[in-house]
Amino acid sequence: IQKLKQQDCFCLDTETTGLDPKTVELIGFSFCWEAGTACYLPVNGKGCLPDSVVKDKLSAILTNPNIKKVGHNLKYDLSVLAWNGYTVSGPFIDTMILHSLVKPGQKHGMDVVAEALLGYTPVSIESLIGPKGKDQHSMKDVPLAALAEYAAEDADVTWQLFENLQPKIDLLNLSRVFYDIEMPLLPVLVSMEYEGIRLDTDSMVKFSAQLLEIKTELEKEIHGIADSEFNIASPKQLGEVLFEKLKLVEKPKKTKTGQYATNENVLQTLSTEHEIVRKILKFRAVTKLRSTYAEALPQSIFEETDRIHTTFHQTATATGRLNSQNPNLQNIPIRRELGQEIRRAFVPRRDGFCLLSADYSQIELRIMASMSGDPAMQSAFETGGDIHAATAAHVYKVDIENVTKEMRRKAKTVNFGVMYGISAFGLSQRLGIPRKEAAEIIEHYFESFPSIKDYMEETLESARSKGYVETLTGRRRYLPDVQSANGTIRSMAERNAINAPIQGTAADMIKLAMSAIWRAMEGRSFESRLVLQVHDELIFDLEESEQQEIEPLVRESMIHALPLEVPIEVEIGSGLHWLEAH
Repeated sequence: IQKLKQQDCFCLDTETTGLDPKTVELIGFSFCWEAGTACYLPVNGKGCLPDSVVKDKLSAILTNPNIKKVGHNLKYDLSVLAWNGYTVSGPFIDTMILHSLVKPGQKHGMDVVAEALLGYTPVSIESLIGPKGKDQHSMKDVPLAALAEYAAEDADVTWQLFENLQPKIDLLNLSRVFYDIEMPLLPVLVSMEYEGIRLDTDSMVKFSAQLLEIKTELEKEIHGIADSEFNIASPKQLGEVLFEKLKLVEKPKKTKTGQYATNENVLQTLSTEHEIVRKILKFRAVTKLRSTYAEALPQSIFEETDRIHTTFHQTATATGRLNSQNPNLQNIPIRRELGQEIRRAFVPRRDGFCLLSADYSQIELRIMASMSGDPAMQSAFETGGDIHAATAAHVYKVDIENVTKEMRRKAKTVNFGVMYGISAFGLSQRLGIPRKEAAEIIEHYFESFPSIKDYMEETLESARSKGYVETLTGRRRYLPDVQSANGTIRSMAERNAINAPIQGTAADMIKLAMSAIWRAMEGRSFESRLVLQVHDELIFDLEESEQQEIEPLVRESMIHALPLEVPIEVEIGSGLHWLEAH
């Protein structure tokens, strides 16, 4: 303890009985502050110091803002400590995130990274507690000497990874991404995961029953049109009914195994002409809604808190976007009316609270306008009008008041499609128009916004020469496949090259906003909490009396997180459930 107090930086690792911070038992700490030397402090076991004594002794060190805390997958350790009543203050250094920035696209687990960078194979956890499965022992059963050796080695290896990786961040000009974006976000995510969000289980039960009724009715209708009963969920039986019995197409596609292809793309193509296919697609959507959300989400509620606690990952996507798991709360449906009902079940923690949603408006389009410097698109955003109507006016060469709903719909699809490198064929499929018309729309689009075309070509050229693309903050996405001889693989890499700087900049922007908002809210001891992030949207569990202070704080923090060459707009709403707030 005395030695730790003297350090300006040390590695911290917790030993626990499992992987879920909410339910594991904390059994020890390991610390390291120089390579080759580490120590282990057991807690909660026979002959160990009581947890209260350890907490008291470590508190001043863990909360000291002048001491850096290093760890590998540090968010896990910070979460374990939060659930065990410890407070830990930054600055933080996570070697897993360091590695994900220096070597994106590789595995970031400590053992794999130690092997690759240090040429060292750490003792595996399986050698202590046995292989995964029902017969695996608990870490509590491991003799103290073996546990101390294992834990101290983890801390030592992490310290050596820190010494190896930290200089590389500066060399690759990734300091801003690491120190200003990713590390300040760590305590924010720990707090969000710890808070969780409440789910109204009664409304989920009712919705599940409603979906079952719809599914049963669709099943009857499909069987009626087919004039036979079959398992709609079986691709084999479905293929036989559609292509042998009903003969919907002359030459149906087949899979590698020789079965008829009945995937989403195949059915979407047929849906415009055949009622049975439209009903099958709806049947699938309803089945997924019921199994993935209405039935599964209530199973994710943690009994002790009566809330759902998702886990956010900072290293799981190539663009820098956050990813949510166990359960995934970032793909809750929003497009279809029936899917939106899922959001109705997400509610505030108790009376006197509401949910507040703050959503960046068309942020990726604004970033594209800013990065490309296109004067026409920038002007459309600066006037504050309808960007899709303005785009339609340019593309169809009409006054904005003469833009029809159909023109706007097509312009909107092109606006978003261009960022993902949409082709004439892709646009024709999406809009249900001939390929020739789609090609003309894209041509007119680039005539109207020439700097966007220049930006895309320059980005591709840069990706080919450097092998990577960058966001506004310097986050990199490596794309070796832009040089691939395989046209399909190369095209995919080219689309990623155009989109990654835009999507990645949006990810950087909202991460910066989250950290700024969280710090301000912590500093003012609000009861309200940031509880979810869904790509361009933040959800707050809001104490209603704090709304007048928090709403402008959230708006200003989001607008000024990462300045662009065009105005940034944030749409804010509140309500008694997520659907009403959004």
